[in-house]
Amino acid sequence: MLTRRLFLALGSAGALSYTVTRALAAKQVAARTDRPLVGALRWDAWYAPGSTPTKAVETSLSPQQYHWRVPFFAKETTGKSRSEVAFPEITQQTIDKEIKQAVFAGIDYWAFVAYGSADPMSRALKVFRESPIKNEISYCIFTEFPRWGSHDKVSPLIDEHVKLMGDSNYLKVAGGRPLYFLGFIHVADVEKRWGGIENLRAQIEQFRARVKAAGHGDPYLVLTGDKKLLNEQGAFLTADAVSSYAGVYGSVRGSYADLTRGAERDWNELAKSRLPVIPTVMTGWDRRPRIERPVPWEAKQRPGVGMENFFIAPTGLELSDHLRRSIEWRAAQPGEMKSPAILIYAWNENDEGGWLVPTLPCKTERLEALRKVLKDAQSTQRPNLC
Repeated sequence: MLTRRLFLALGSAGALSYTVTRALAAKQVAARTDRPLVGALRWDAWYAPGSTPTKAVETSLSPQQYHWRVPFFAKETTGKSRSEVAFPEITQQTIDKEIKQAVFAGIDYWAFVAYGSADPMSRALKVFRESPIKNEISYCIFTEFPRWGSHDKVSPLIDEHVKLMGDSNYLKVAGGRPLYFLGFIHVADVEKRWGGIENLRAQIEQFRARVKAAGHGDPYLVLTGDKKLLNEQGAFLTADAVSSYAGVYGSVRGSYADLTRGAERDWNELAKSRLPVIPTVMTGWDRRPRIERPVPWEAKQRPGVGMENFFIAPTGLELSDHLRRSIEWRAAQPGEMKSPAILIYAWNENDEGGWLVPTLPCKTERLEALRKVLKDAQSTQRPNLC
């Protein structure tokens, strides 16, 4: 802060320069607030050596043809007869690098796919919350609907999430409301777990009441899942918005342009719910590592079945254009239908085909592609972010 004596010493020229600098800074802030918050999903299977999820992704990405899509912090070994990758235990240094990478790209928040605090999939969230630079990026929770439990046995995970909303960098939108995704909602689960849509609505109302009672305000609840269910019942379930985790197109293959056309059709399909839509931006869809070497939680997948179904990875320009179109699409919605955010699939779904995190050895093209849209910055060289 300038003292009065120093300010007078600057003279009129210095004062003018200071005023112009502040005006430019204010203009930049205003420009940023004109767009929605942009976040990326985190699926954190990578950080717990020896655990089931980490062993699974090591196995799926070990073939040499997949090493180009392995996260930057992996260890790569190549011998005469085989190649492998290994993921070390997460460290503060690793998560801090990821924070700086996301901030460089202009990402406003991470949406952590939520598991119990003792689960190996939660280690990244734990270390992130302990980071000395955690306030450089916000975060929220994306919960798989089955993890809420059932009508007969509500999951203790809900209480964990309510407590997280008290964190200084938990993302608040729409005037101070904590953003919360409840995903993968399907009719069969609603009936099986909750005995019908009315019981699920009652549980959502209880969830809202618990968040309010904890002093965090009314949560901004985003539902994802079966589009027909969301279109017909989203408003009844008191959703504030609807979205999707990823565009999944079954037995299909094509270009990245084909993938984005499908994703953008989904935005319009979700708009039939007459609720705000948080559009999901796809960074890719290519499950061949999991098809060649299936992961334990995809019991129906048979090795090699469906290897022909994938989408070509995007160029930086293609990714930039898709993100830009999502911002323009959201801006074109009526005032009351404008969502506060955009969601990107994904920060680190590397073995499933969607990622932004730098890959070995330190490929940052996708971060640079986002930066050109979100920070209006032209990068002439790849920064050293790893």
